Amino acid sequence: MHKYVIMGVQGCGKGTQAMMLERDYDMVHISVGDIFRWNIQNHTKLAAKVRRLINDGNLVPDEVVEDVIRLRLNEHDWNYGFILDGFPRSRRQAAFFLESYDIDAVIHIDVSDEVVMERVLSRRLCSECGLDYNLIQHRPRVEDQCDVCKGKLITREDDNEAAVRKRIADYHAQTAPLLDLFRRKELVIKTDGSCGPEEIQKDIRKQLNLTKPISAPME
Repeated sequence: MHKYVIMGVQGCGKGTQAMMLERDYDMVHISVGDIFRWNIQNHTKLAAKVRRLINDGNLVPDEVVEDVIRLRLNEHDWNYGFILDGFPRSRRQAAFFLESYDIDAVIHIDVSDEVVMERVLSRRLCSECGLDYNLIQHRPRVEDQCDVCKGKLITREDDNEAAVRKRIADYHAQTAPLLDLFRRKELVIKTDGSCGPEEIQKDIRKQLNLTKPISAPME
């Protein structure tokens, strides 16, 4: 069983790399952002509060995120392990996590703020099926139209320049220092997020000694 945390500023490619590990090693990708977006789309009790916070570019309070993580991991559907994406983001969250769970490694995807800004502002989301696109690396075949369901592509409400700059600032102030905490426990591996997705994935697998995929290997 492999239990990983993947960290990096929003737009560094955490989701892409986590999904590639999930695909080949049967791990479960647990994305805090996806959990909150599901709540918003399904109009749950949590939705109104989360929508207001992320639209303003703010982070969700620690106690709310901790409850979400606890409930998700308690489902125990991760027989081969998990990759936790988007948590922890503060010292309190890190303390809660280390006290409650054991992990094998923290994957740090390092990329400049300028590249992140360009990537995030190029993101698009299908308004019907929720499929993600990026106008830099993953363009739709028809402009503004989903390749799968033909739904209209939209920009996420929180993907505006002011909100993105605030999230980057929050990351450097609150989340990046947590890497020092994990480094003291010798848990961190670091990879260059400015490279292509396949190259990044190969480097991650090499550093984690993941040499025998359960599913089909990478080409």
